[in-house]
Amino acid sequence: MTIFTAEDHASGSVVVSAHGVELFTYVYRSPVDQLESPRPYLHPLKTLAGETVTQSRPDDHVWHTGLSWSLPNAGAHNFWGGPTFIRDRGYVQLPNNGRVDHRGFTAFDATDAGVELEEQLQWMSAAGDPVFTERRRLSATVAADLGSWTLVFDSVMRNVSGGAIDLGSPATEGRASAGYGGLFWRGPTSMGHGTVLSADTTGGEELMGSSGDWMGYSAEAGTVLMIDHGENPRHPTPWFVRTEEYVGLCPAPFATDALVVAAGEKVRFRYSVVVANGPSDLPRATALAVGASAAPSTPTTRAEQERS
Repeated sequence: MTIFTAEDHASGSVVVSAHGVELFTYVYRSPVDQLESPRPYLHPLKTLAGETVTQSRPDDHVWHTGLSWSLPNAGAHNFWGGPTFIRDRGYVQLPNNGRVDHRGFTAFDATDAGVELEEQLQWMSAAGDPVFTERRRLSATVAADLGSWTLVFDSVMRNVSGGAIDLGSPATEGRASAGYGGLFWRGPTSMGHGTVLSADTTGGEELMGSSGDWMGYSAEAGTVLMIDHGENPRHPTPWFVRTEEYVGLCPAPFATDALVVAAGEKVRFRYSVVVANGPSDLPRATALAVGASAAPSTPTTRAEQERS
Protein backbone atom coordinates (compact mmCIF):
# COMPACT_ATOMS: atom_id res chain seq x y z
CA MET A 1 0.00 0.00 0.00
CA THR A 2 1.31 3.42 -0.94
CA ILE A 3 0.48 6.29 1.37
CA PHE A 4 0.39 9.71 -0.27
CA THR A 5 0.69 13.15 1.28
CA ALA A 6 0.14 16.63 -0.15
CA GLU A 7 1.45 19.56 1.88
CA ASP A 8 0.25 23.06 1.01
CA HIS A 9 2.92 25.64 1.81
CA ALA A 10 2.28 29.31 2.53
CA SER A 11 4.75 30.24 -0.22
CA GLY A 12 2.21 29.06 -2.81
CA SER A 13 3.34 25.51 -3.53
CA VAL A 14 2.22 21.95 -2.85
CA VAL A 15 4.72 19.16 -2.15
CA VAL A 16 3.43 15.68 -3.03
CA SER A 17 5.11 12.56 -1.60
CA ALA A 18 4.49 8.81 -1.56
CA HIS A 19 5.73 6.75 1.40
CA GLY A 20 7.86 9.72 2.43
CA VAL A 21 9.52 9.99 -1.02
CA GLU A 22 9.00 13.40 -2.63
CA LEU A 23 7.53 13.10 -6.13
CA PHE A 24 6.98 16.71 -7.14
CA THR A 25 6.43 20.28 -6.06
CA TYR A 26 3.61 22.18 -7.73
CA VAL A 27 4.24 25.93 -7.58
CA TYR A 28 0.80 27.48 -8.03
CA ARG A 29 1.86 31.07 -7.31
CA SER A 30 4.87 31.85 -9.46
CA PRO A 31 7.22 34.56 -8.14
CA VAL A 32 8.82 35.46 -11.50
CA ASP A 33 8.66 38.78 -13.38
CA GLN A 34 5.90 39.58 -15.88
CA LEU A 35 8.30 39.20 -18.84
CA GLU A 36 8.56 35.50 -17.95
CA SER A 37 4.76 35.06 -18.15
CA PRO A 38 4.28 33.83 -14.56
CA ARG A 39 2.19 30.66 -14.38
CA PRO A 40 1.95 27.51 -12.24
CA TYR A 41 4.61 24.87 -12.82
CA LEU A 42 5.96 21.59 -11.46
CA HIS A 43 9.56 21.58 -10.23
CA PRO A 44 11.27 19.54 -9.10
CA LEU A 45 9.90 16.32 -10.53
CA LYS A 46 11.76 13.38 -9.01
CA THR A 47 12.06 9.67 -9.68
CA LEU A 48 11.19 7.19 -6.94
CA ALA A 49 14.97 6.86 -6.51
CA GLY A 50 15.22 10.57 -5.73
CA GLU A 51 16.77 11.84 -8.99
CA THR A 52 15.57 15.25 -10.18
CA VAL A 53 14.40 15.20 -13.81
CA THR A 54 13.39 18.84 -14.32
CA GLN A 55 15.19 22.16 -14.60
CA SER A 56 13.65 25.54 -13.84
CA ARG A 57 14.73 28.99 -15.02
CA PRO A 58 17.95 27.92 -16.80
CA ASP A 59 20.24 30.66 -18.07
CA ASP A 60 19.48 29.92 -21.72
CA HIS A 61 15.67 30.19 -21.36
CA VAL A 62 14.70 31.56 -17.95
CA TRP A 63 11.00 31.16 -18.79
CA HIS A 64 11.39 27.35 -18.93
CA THR A 65 9.98 26.18 -15.59
CA GLY A 66 10.22 22.42 -15.12
CA LEU A 67 6.92 21.04 -16.40
CA SER A 68 4.30 23.65 -17.23
CA TRP A 69 1.28 24.40 -19.40
CA SER A 70 2.56 27.25 -21.57
CA LEU A 71 1.18 28.88 -24.73
CA PRO A 72 3.64 31.02 -26.74
CA ASN A 73 1.20 32.26 -29.39
CA ALA A 74 -2.32 32.60 -27.98
CA GLY A 75 -3.72 35.14 -30.38
CA ALA A 76 -1.94 38.39 -29.51
CA HIS A 77 -0.88 37.03 -26.12
CA ASN A 78 2.30 35.29 -24.92
CA PHE A 79 1.75 32.87 -22.04
CA TRP A 80 5.17 31.25 -22.54
CA GLY A 81 7.55 34.00 -21.49
CA GLY A 82 10.20 36.11 -23.17
CA PRO A 83 9.92 37.36 -26.75
CA THR A 84 7.20 36.37 -29.22
CA PHE A 85 8.02 34.95 -32.65
CA ILE A 86 6.42 37.11 -35.37
CA ARG A 87 6.35 36.11 -39.03
CA ASP A 88 8.97 37.98 -41.11
CA ARG A 89 10.33 39.66 -37.96
CA GLY A 90 11.64 36.81 -35.80
CA TYR A 91 11.62 36.95 -32.01
CA VAL A 92 10.47 40.34 -30.73
CA GLN A 93 9.99 41.40 -27.14
CA LEU A 94 6.45 42.79 -27.07
CA PRO A 95 4.34 44.16 -24.20
CA ASN A 96 2.16 41.04 -24.43
CA ASN A 97 3.41 38.71 -21.68
CA GLY A 98 0.35 37.49 -19.82
CA ARG A 99 0.07 35.64 -16.52
CA VAL A 100 -1.90 32.70 -15.13
CA ASP A 101 -3.32 33.30 -11.65
CA HIS A 102 -4.34 30.66 -9.12
CA ARG A 103 -7.91 31.30 -7.90
CA GLY A 104 -8.21 28.44 -5.43
CA PHE A 105 -8.35 24.68 -5.02
CA THR A 106 -11.70 22.95 -5.42
CA ALA A 107 -10.32 19.51 -4.53
CA PHE A 108 -7.28 18.62 -2.44
CA ASP A 109 -7.20 14.90 -1.66
CA ALA A 110 -4.42 12.54 -0.61
CA THR A 111 -5.34 8.90 0.02
CA ASP A 112 -3.64 5.52 0.09
CA ALA A 113 -4.31 5.22 -3.66
CA GLY A 114 -3.05 8.57 -4.89
CA VAL A 115 -3.30 12.35 -4.88
CA GLU A 116 -5.76 14.57 -6.69
CA LEU A 117 -5.65 18.35 -6.87
CA GLU A 118 -8.21 20.45 -8.72
CA GLU A 119 -7.83 24.19 -9.07
CA GLN A 120 -9.43 27.16 -10.75
CA LEU A 121 -7.17 29.50 -12.74
CA GLN A 122 -7.54 32.81 -14.54
CA TRP A 123 -5.43 33.65 -17.60
CA MET A 124 -4.85 37.41 -17.75
CA SER A 125 -3.45 39.55 -20.55
CA ALA A 126 -0.52 41.93 -20.03
CA ALA A 127 -3.13 44.70 -19.75
CA GLY A 128 -4.99 42.83 -17.01
CA ASP A 129 -7.95 41.60 -19.07
CA PRO A 130 -9.30 38.04 -18.70
CA VAL A 131 -8.45 35.73 -21.62
CA PHE A 132 -9.23 32.21 -20.38
CA THR A 133 -10.62 30.57 -17.29
CA GLU A 134 -9.29 27.09 -16.55
CA ARG A 135 -10.23 24.10 -14.47
CA ARG A 136 -7.03 22.07 -13.96
CA ARG A 137 -6.78 18.66 -12.36
CA LEU A 138 -3.52 16.99 -11.34
CA SER A 139 -3.51 13.40 -10.11
CA ALA A 140 -0.62 11.10 -9.19
CA THR A 141 -0.30 7.34 -8.73
CA VAL A 142 2.65 4.99 -8.24
CA ALA A 143 3.49 1.74 -10.09
CA ALA A 144 6.17 0.32 -7.80
CA ASP A 145 6.57 -2.82 -9.93
CA LEU A 146 7.65 -0.61 -12.87
CA GLY A 147 9.80 1.71 -10.74
CA SER A 148 7.65 4.63 -11.84
CA TRP A 149 4.91 7.06 -10.97
CA THR A 150 2.42 8.82 -13.21
CA LEU A 151 1.06 12.35 -13.22
CA VAL A 152 -2.18 12.99 -15.12
CA PHE A 153 -2.60 16.59 -16.28
CA ASP A 154 -6.17 17.46 -17.24
CA SER A 155 -7.12 20.99 -18.32
CA VAL A 156 -10.45 22.48 -19.45
CA MET A 157 -10.02 26.05 -20.70
CA ARG A 158 -12.82 28.48 -21.63
CA ASN A 159 -12.22 31.49 -23.89
CA VAL A 160 -13.62 34.50 -22.01
CA SER A 161 -11.82 37.17 -24.07
CA GLY A 162 -14.88 38.11 -26.12
CA GLY A 163 -13.32 37.07 -29.44
CA ALA A 164 -11.81 34.04 -31.14
CA ILE A 165 -8.25 33.10 -30.12
CA ASP A 166 -5.84 31.15 -32.34
CA LEU A 167 -3.60 28.84 -30.33
CA GLY A 168 -0.42 28.56 -32.36
CA SER A 169 3.35 28.29 -32.07
CA PRO A 170 6.46 29.86 -33.58
CA ALA A 171 6.13 27.18 -36.29
CA THR A 172 2.70 28.46 -37.33
CA GLU A 173 4.36 31.88 -37.60
CA GLY A 174 6.99 30.49 -39.96
CA ARG A 175 9.86 29.23 -37.78
CA ALA A 176 10.77 25.68 -38.82
CA SER A 177 11.03 22.96 -36.15
CA ALA A 178 9.60 25.26 -33.48
CA GLY A 179 6.15 23.81 -32.93
CA TYR A 180 6.41 23.96 -29.15
CA GLY A 181 3.51 25.00 -26.97
CA GLY A 182 1.30 23.19 -24.49
CA LEU A 183 2.54 20.87 -21.75
CA PHE A 184 6.30 21.41 -21.95
CA TRP A 185 8.95 19.47 -20.01
CA ARG A 186 12.42 20.99 -19.55
CA GLY A 187 15.01 18.46 -18.40
CA PRO A 188 18.23 19.13 -16.51
CA THR A 189 21.62 19.50 -18.20
CA SER A 190 22.67 16.18 -16.66
CA MET A 191 20.15 14.43 -18.94
CA GLY A 192 21.61 15.93 -22.13
CA HIS A 193 22.29 13.79 -25.22
CA GLY A 194 19.81 11.15 -24.08
CA THR A 195 17.73 8.76 -26.15
CA VAL A 196 14.32 9.64 -27.58
CA LEU A 197 11.79 6.81 -27.50
CA SER A 198 8.63 6.48 -29.57
CA ALA A 199 6.16 3.66 -30.15
CA ASP A 200 8.23 2.03 -32.89
CA THR A 201 11.77 3.42 -32.75
CA THR A 202 14.51 5.15 -30.77
CA GLY A 203 16.75 8.02 -31.82
CA GLY A 204 17.39 11.70 -31.24
CA GLU A 205 16.21 15.06 -32.53
CA GLU A 206 15.48 13.58 -35.96
CA LEU A 207 12.21 12.41 -34.36
CA MET A 208 11.15 16.06 -34.06
CA GLY A 209 7.72 16.47 -35.63
CA SER A 210 6.87 12.77 -35.74
CA SER A 211 3.36 11.88 -34.57
CA GLY A 212 2.28 9.19 -32.13
CA ASP A 213 0.39 8.32 -28.98
CA TRP A 214 3.46 8.85 -26.81
CA MET A 215 7.09 9.88 -26.72
CA GLY A 216 9.75 9.42 -24.06
CA TYR A 217 13.21 10.62 -23.12
CA SER A 218 15.75 8.30 -21.49
CA ALA A 219 18.98 9.13 -19.63
CA GLU A 220 20.92 7.66 -16.73
CA ALA A 221 19.09 9.82 -14.19
CA GLY A 222 15.68 8.60 -15.29
CA THR A 223 13.04 8.30 -17.97
CA VAL A 224 10.28 10.81 -18.70
CA LEU A 225 7.47 9.66 -20.96
CA MET A 226 4.44 11.69 -22.09
CA ILE A 227 1.18 10.24 -23.40
CA ASP A 228 -1.29 12.08 -25.63
CA HIS A 229 -4.78 10.84 -24.72
CA GLY A 230 -7.12 9.89 -27.54
CA GLU A 231 -9.77 12.52 -26.85
CA ASN A 232 -7.30 15.40 -27.26
CA PRO A 233 -7.58 17.78 -30.21
CA ARG A 234 -5.49 16.53 -33.15
CA HIS A 235 -4.63 13.20 -31.57
CA PRO A 236 -2.18 11.62 -32.27
CA THR A 237 -0.15 14.75 -31.80
CA PRO A 238 3.14 15.75 -33.41
CA TRP A 239 5.99 15.94 -30.89
CA PHE A 240 8.58 18.59 -30.16
CA VAL A 241 11.85 17.24 -28.75
CA ARG A 242 15.35 18.56 -28.02
CA THR A 243 18.38 16.56 -26.90
CA GLU A 244 21.39 18.72 -27.82
CA GLU A 245 20.99 22.47 -27.27
CA TYR A 246 18.87 21.66 -24.23
CA VAL A 247 16.65 18.83 -22.99
CA GLY A 248 12.98 19.33 -23.79
CA LEU A 249 9.87 17.42 -24.80
CA CYS A 250 6.25 18.32 -25.44
CA PRO A 251 3.18 17.12 -27.26
CA ALA A 252 2.71 19.78 -29.92
CA PRO A 253 -0.89 20.05 -31.17
CA PHE A 254 -0.20 23.56 -32.49
CA ALA A 255 2.91 22.59 -34.48
CA THR A 256 1.50 22.87 -37.99
CA ASP A 257 -1.80 24.76 -37.74
CA ALA A 258 -3.27 27.05 -35.12
CA LEU A 259 -6.26 25.75 -33.19
CA VAL A 260 -9.09 28.30 -33.23
CA VAL A 261 -11.01 28.60 -29.95
CA ALA A 262 -14.19 30.61 -30.47
CA ALA A 263 -15.46 33.13 -27.94
CA GLY A 264 -17.07 31.25 -25.05
CA GLU A 265 -15.82 27.88 -26.33
CA LYS A 266 -14.12 25.28 -24.14
CA VAL A 267 -11.15 23.14 -25.10
CA ARG A 268 -9.83 20.19 -23.11
CA PHE A 269 -6.36 18.63 -23.06
CA ARG A 270 -5.37 15.56 -21.05
CA TYR A 271 -1.88 14.04 -20.82
CA SER A 272 -0.10 11.47 -18.69
CA VAL A 273 3.51 12.03 -17.66
CA VAL A 274 5.43 8.97 -16.47
CA VAL A 275 8.59 9.43 -14.38
CA ALA A 276 10.65 6.23 -14.05
CA ASN A 277 13.87 5.21 -12.37
CA GLY A 278 16.94 5.00 -14.60
CA PRO A 279 17.25 4.68 -18.38
CA SER A 280 14.79 2.72 -20.52
CA ASP A 281 14.97 0.73 -23.71
CA LEU A 282 12.04 0.52 -26.09
CA PRO A 283 10.37 -2.54 -24.49
CA ARG A 284 10.43 -0.92 -21.05
CA ALA A 285 9.19 2.40 -22.42
CA THR A 286 6.33 0.56 -24.13
CA ALA A 287 5.46 -1.16 -20.86
CA LEU A 288 5.46 2.20 -19.06
CA ALA A 289 3.16 3.69 -21.69
CA VAL A 290 0.79 0.73 -21.60
CA GLY A 291 0.73 0.73 -17.81
CA ALA A 292 -0.05 4.44 -17.59
CA SER A 293 -2.69 4.27 -20.31
CA ALA A 294 -4.43 1.38 -18.55
CA ALA A 295 -4.53 3.13 -15.16
CA PRO A 296 -7.99 4.16 -13.96
CA SER A 297 -8.96 7.66 -14.99
CA THR A 298 -11.09 10.18 -13.12
CA PRO A 299 -13.87 11.40 -15.43
CA THR A 300 -14.78 15.04 -15.71
CA THR A 301 -18.53 15.46 -15.23
CA ARG A 302 -20.61 18.05 -17.07
CA ALA A 303 -21.08 19.98 -13.83
CA GLU A 304 -17.34 20.05 -13.18
CA GLN A 305 -16.70 21.34 -16.70
CA GLU A 306 -19.28 24.07 -16.18
CA ARG A 307 -17.37 25.25 -13.10
CA SER A 308 -14.36 26.07 -15.31
